[in-house]
Amino acid sequence: MIIRPLIAATAVLLFVGSVFAAQTMRVDYYHTGDATQEIFSVDRVVIEPLPWPGHASQALDTSNLGKYLFEVRDAKTKQVLYSRGFASIYGEWETTDEAKSTKRTFQESFRFPAPAAPVEIVLKKRDAKNVFRDIWTTNIDPASQFVDRSKPVAPAPLIAIQKTGEPENKVDFLILGDGYTAAEAKKFEADARRLTETLFATSPFKEARRRFNVWALAPPAAESGVSRPSTGIYRDSPIGATYDAFGSERYVLTFDNRALRRAAQHAPYEFIEVLVNNRTYGGGGIFTLYSTVAADNAFADYVFVHEFGHHFAALADEYYTSPVEYAPAAGERVEPWEPNVTALLDVSNLKWRHLVSPFANTTPIPTPWNKDAYETYSREIQKRRAQLRKDKRPEEEMEALFREQLANEQKMFAAEKHFGQVGAFEGAMYEARGYYRPEIDCLMFSRSDKFCRVCREAIQRIIKMYSS
Repeated sequence: MIIRPLIAATAVLLFVGSVFAAQTMRVDYYHTGDATQEIFSVDRVVIEPLPWPGHASQALDTSNLGKYLFEVRDAKTKQVLYSRGFASIYGEWETTDEAKSTKRTFQESFRFPAPAAPVEIVLKKRDAKNVFRDIWTTNIDPASQFVDRSKPVAPAPLIAIQKTGEPENKVDFLILGDGYTAAEAKKFEADARRLTETLFATSPFKEARRRFNVWALAPPAAESGVSRPSTGIYRDSPIGATYDAFGSERYVLTFDNRALRRAAQHAPYEFIEVLVNNRTYGGGGIFTLYSTVAADNAFADYVFVHEFGHHFAALADEYYTSPVEYAPAAGERVEPWEPNVTALLDVSNLKWRHLVSPFANTTPIPTPWNKDAYETYSREIQKRRAQLRKDKRPEEEMEALFREQLANEQKMFAAEKHFGQVGAFEGAMYEARGYYRPEIDCLMFSRSDKFCRVCREAIQRIIKMYSS
């Protein structure tokens, strides 16, 4: 799609000096297709109410993370002005069985500093070898009359949970409430503050707390809570969060990108947490899109930090015995782009080799562990968990099962010869064979409260990328 100009711009200026901050441009678009075909179309172009929260030195993404990557290029010179890797709901959905027989449309957005002259946006996607390839290009003219410059009213007051500096110098993290009524505004703020403290009690966020601004905003809901279709509960919540995403009872997502962006645009943000006002265990996280958590569950602290790990640093799930809706990887394995898992195709080039013990034979690669015993125990837990949901038992029974599981797993892991060492332990990314994780245990593997060293390093890289 080409948005035709009324006024010809003569120069490209990505950021407007040091006195006047650049505006924030957002391109909303539709992503349609199935497991074999993708089609894109522009919905609208918006100038958001607040200035761009990032710094000019952070314009180009060199992390090589994400299933997708978009570039904003000067239309005349083709110079890349801005780029970001990301993942998407579509990118997950296309790996499900549903995508083999059904086409669906998802809403997505690009956000970047508003340019002063026409640009082209180039969207790239990883191919079967995990190499980025161009899949769509669209042209945008910021001078067009069709760029929406309206000034919408904020749906709720913006709460500064912590402000340590100006947005361009900090990681700006926004907590959006969903399913909180106007009468529950104080509960939302208390929940947001409690989980903020949880995040900053966890390394390496703990050590980098001064690099973050944390904001909170909760559009008031007509009813308390969010949708949970598997139990016949439906709510018209402001952000549209729902359990049962992709048929997984614990997976909480919002498919209403427009509602998400309309609320979020009233805060400086680079990362978003959707805090849902529910007790039932659940959450989700997609790299650079958002993460979610049910605020009132006994394991909300764990889910919050775990899912934020996905969203913030592209960390992969390291567990593999829990049921998921994704189809197993087909064809020849390639090295995952996520920083904390490996296909171990070349032992000598292990991506986290620098963290493995330098002493010979201390930590062999691949690293042996009592895998069979773990799998036997874990699958029994999964059966009991499924039965609790089938019988619609109270949530406290599920929480008790998780406490039992955590205690037993911690005892099992502590007895391992290579516990606490960085190696390559088979079992990760929902598959028992062929993928490896860095340590026996990690917040991305079990309901632990600690990240392994590889995950901590990955998080630190993103903190540095977004803060000065």
